[in-house]
Amino acid sequence: MPSELPLHSVSVTGVVVRRDGRVLAIKRADDGRWVPPGGVLELDESPEAGVVREVYEETGVRVEPEGLTGVYKNMERGVVTLAFRCRVVEGAGRATEEAAEVAWLTVDEARARMVEARAVRVLDAVRADGPFVRVHDGVRVR
Repeated sequence: MPSELPLHSVSVTGVVVRRDGRVLAIKRADDGRWVPPGGVLELDESPEAGVVREVYEETGVRVEPEGLTGVYKNMERGVVTLAFRCRVVEGAGRATEEAAEVAWLTVDEARARMVEARAVRVLDAVRADGPFVRVHDGVRVR
């Protein structure tokens, strides 16, 4: 008997922080918004493996997750995202099918270019007092 409860989607976000403090960001090919790389977690993969895969698919950068920095729920869409701070293993970044542009932004540039619901993931990842649990509507943090 199928469940009557609504289902959640689980996604991962990689906040990739370079040695100079800049963070990896993509300009999405589908909607033109600047975001940290990430995407939907596959059923057969761990969150850490998923963030490594998603960052590589979207940017060509190989990363190693350093730790969970936040859990974010889009209350409008039922998407729960696990954000990980990551370090670069290899690669500088390149445009892909999903990323029209790839850039290494300062934290202030990320805050200015990204909607609040995405920028907060970057801001949380560079703090030492997380992980954080936050809810948002896709744009604004509540």
